[in-house]
Amino acid sequence: MSWKAADYRATHFDWSYRDGVVEIALNRPERKNPLTFEAYAELRDCFRALASSDECGAVVLTGRGGNFCSGGDVHEIIGPLLERDMKGLVEFTRMTGDVVKAMRGCPQPIVAAVEGVCAGAGAILAMASDFRLGAPGCRTAFLFNRVGLAGCDMGACAMLPRIIGQGRASELLFTGRAMSAEEGERWGFFNRLCEAEQLLSEAWKLAGELAQGPRFANGFTKNQLNVEWDMSLDAAIEAEAQAQAICMQTRDFRRAYEAFVEKRKPVFEGD
Repeated sequence: MSWKAADYRATHFDWSYRDGVVEIALNRPERKNPLTFEAYAELRDCFRALASSDECGAVVLTGRGGNFCSGGDVHEIIGPLLERDMKGLVEFTRMTGDVVKAMRGCPQPIVAAVEGVCAGAGAILAMASDFRLGAPGCRTAFLFNRVGLAGCDMGACAMLPRIIGQGRASELLFTGRAMSAEEGERWGFFNRLCEAEQLLSEAWKLAGELAQGPRFANGFTKNQLNVEWDMSLDAAIEAEAQAQAICMQTRDFRRAYEAFVEKRKPVFEGD
């Protein structure tokens, strides 16, 4: 049975659904939208559930109050972690990593709208998205090094070099310094920058265009972007041959052909 995005009610973030697009908005603006244990878990479960939603074609991920996310809550997460034994610490770090796995496993493309502070786990959430739109003045920091931790958190050492390159990723992960919006766009972290007052509407516009595309095929594109990281070229070409042959059996492929013949825009339905 398909999971109904329209019926979902979130507890630890704002949730809205319209025209095939889900918006997930972190909403603790007085603290710059930090994450709690419960917020991590709900984000993980939510992205896992979206995998079985027929009505959702894209996701917008954002934060309220002029900031994206300041990372793990110092008082509600960092403090309690100091009291945990190794087993408890690994349970936590695996759970946070599961959020990234769920985001990458979610077949719908995720558009992050990044404004203001984007730090720690917040930077990871942006990194794990498929598209990133930034507002001028936003600052993205993988600041684990600055709190005595390794930069290898939640997949950062695997994903960030693939987005911005090994040398630039090394700089951010070893120093914990903030990357400016302009650097982020120039380095390829941000797809583009938008004025703050237009950021969310631009993210919704992009997500809406993606949601109206061939959803089944888009899911294959995201899957192949994930699994081809460690494939040889021969294996990747074969995997894409099989994926494309499967997509050629969809009704959306036929709809696109019929629309081309009739000189009109195709209307995809995701099957």
